[in-house]
Amino acid sequence: MHFKLIIALLETNKVDDVMNAAREVGATGATVISHARGEGLNKNKTFFGLSLETQRDVVLFLVEEHLSRMILEKISEVGEFEKEGAGIAFQIDVEDAVGVASQVKSLTEVVEEKI
Repeated sequence: MHFKLIIALLETNKVDDVMNAAREVGATGATVISHARGEGLNKNKTFFGLSLETQRDVVLFLVEEHLSRMILEKISEVGEFEKEGAGIAFQIDVEDAVGVASQVKSLTEVVEEKI
């Protein structure tokens, strides 16, 4: 079984919705890294030197490769990534993974149904 790592950078208030939506389309879990910050095309606004940016989180999904595109699209939809500054998500290939043996059995059934 091959995996992809989906990395989503999004507003903190969208994390639960994105995680629930990803689970609905095949994700088996996620890791959230809180209190991230970044800068996009336009610089962040400040008020007397204090940043007015919203809080961001990084959400990591290790997913089966056949489900990855569907999960990525769902994340984009629920996270409203079409809006400027709402966030981004991307996927990268995972060469190897350990600690996922318990998930492989249930993922095999899900993947077989989807393909």
